[in-house]
Amino acid sequence: MPIKIPNALPATKILHQENIFVMTETRARTQDMRPLRIVLLNLMPEKITTETQLARLVGNTPLQVEMELMQTQSHRPTHTPKEHMLAFYKTFDELKEQNFDGMIITGAPVELLDFEEVEYWEELCAIMEWSKTHVYSTFHICWGAQAGLYYHYGIPKYPLPEKLFGVFPHQAEDKKSMLFRGFDDTYLVPHSRHTTTRREDIDKIPELRILSSSKEAGVHAVTSPHGRQFFVTGHSEYDGETLRKEYLRDRERGENTAIPKNYFPNDDPGEVPVVTWRSHANLLYSNWLNYFVYQTTPYDLSQIPALPEGQDPTEE
Repeated sequence: MPIKIPNALPATKILHQENIFVMTETRARTQDMRPLRIVLLNLMPEKITTETQLARLVGNTPLQVEMELMQTQSHRPTHTPKEHMLAFYKTFDELKEQNFDGMIITGAPVELLDFEEVEYWEELCAIMEWSKTHVYSTFHICWGAQAGLYYHYGIPKYPLPEKLFGVFPHQAEDKKSMLFRGFDDTYLVPHSRHTTTRREDIDKIPELRILSSSKEAGVHAVTSPHGRQFFVTGHSEYDGETLRKEYLRDRERGENTAIPKNYFPNDDPGEVPVVTWRSHANLLYSNWLNYFVYQTTPYDLSQIPALPEGQDPTEE
């Protein structure tokens, strides 16, 4: 089944060209079923790129998904046309009376700031608090994962000696987690960040469980009880060219960013990057949508329960 997105969203044309099954609003109205409602809080500067990347993954499942786009009201983007934001994005105030099966909170290029220094921090805190009662399962990505762990559990982030940049091997630590059902023993994930969250801080919180990690990149995926919150430090949604564009951007700014690891053939930026993470990226989002959203969300979204404590009943 497809992802339902607005007819005129730029992602619609791109995903059609990639043979991703997309259902426009016009066709969706003729189907007698309730789609999963997913809200994407897009904090990345290149909104169109990020919404396309995530729509690609969310749309490549057997489920019909309706994606709503949310922006912060306390910060206006400068890298995306104003017309695009007005046409396709809504603010928290416009959506806060609604309920959603799932939510994705993206990363943001603000990780070198203290959380409280971020322009939209108070608004983000209000949104994360709202997600506890109006969203069944929330998927936090990169800085969004750090922000979520800090807000919900008081877990700090720490600066790294150098940018963690490249594609790194990971292993599932919890072999029974359905988030990683069907994964190989080792899978690859892109990372691009200057800060990290430490394992020992997460281990102090009995409600949290580390699901996967990397020897080089550290903790990768963390869950709260019942899969109601996931905190994922990598960027499985990245396109094949994303790290190359970031590398060239950093270099143009005069930053001494190293060549992303395990990315360019022979570490040669002149070569075409090899995509080695796409199949596991699709599986990650498919598992989240299937096991932690579709199979567990109440049919009546007004009946979403408060966040529970204890072992996840969907785990084997």
